[in-house]
Amino acid sequence: LTRSHKQLVFVRFRKTTQRGAAAGLTNKIIYRDEFSKLFKTELKRVQQHAVDVTLDPDTANPYLILSDDRKQVHCGEVRRKRKLPDNPKRFTYFVNVLGEQSFSSGRFYFEVQVKGKTDWDLGVATESINRTESMSLSPKNGFWTVWLRNGYEYKACEDNKINLCLRCAPEKVGVFVDYEEGLVSFYDVDAAALIYSFTGCSFTEKLFPYFSPELNDDGTNSAPLIICPVNQTEIICAPIVSTVMGS
Repeated sequence: LTRSHKQLVFVRFRKTTQRGAAAGLTNKIIYRDEFSKLFKTELKRVQQHAVDVTLDPDTANPYLILSDDRKQVHCGEVRRKRKLPDNPKRFTYFVNVLGEQSFSSGRFYFEVQVKGKTDWDLGVATESINRTESMSLSPKNGFWTVWLRNGYEYKACEDNKINLCLRCAPEKVGVFVDYEEGLVSFYDVDAAALIYSFTGCSFTEKLFPYFSPELNDDGTNSAPLIICPVNQTEIICAPIVSTVMGS
């Protein structure tokens, strides 16, 4: 193709240190196909840090139903709350569950299928989060998450929520954390596109994978969140990231 036939994309990049820490911004015009290759390469890089994650039943809200292998979770009907033993680790206000594995150094990555859902929350949380009262999902409260509401409203849960405009509706979301660099990134795995990054985070305690399938909503949001094996995937659409990089 000639230059006139190629689609151009205006991109704002974060310059990084050798280990990947944010160190400023730079602007660049690149071709759409180059843009796709850039994020495909980045996704493959973070997938190398994949870890095995299972759900912790001791943290699961009583309305949540976990699969026997602890890889899937969905919300049951509100009138069918399970009777579970009291546990200080358990979420009792919101329909949340944590992963069994914790991380206090290094890098880790996991993927979750969100296909068929109208509402969900994903990310990581600190060990000391409030599990019994209403609270905002935000870094100041120990949560680094993105969510979907009403089937189309995507937000990054900064201290002030940030609306996300995504070209494709993700069916599988990848979550990557670099503990020392204070980075939490979310990817649309099938599109090989960055959804959002929290940068400049200051972690001082254990981090746990965080999941919420949200309420069943009379069956319209009954599909489970599924922790998936990590495989290299191909791009299915040319991604454009339309999001503000948080700090």
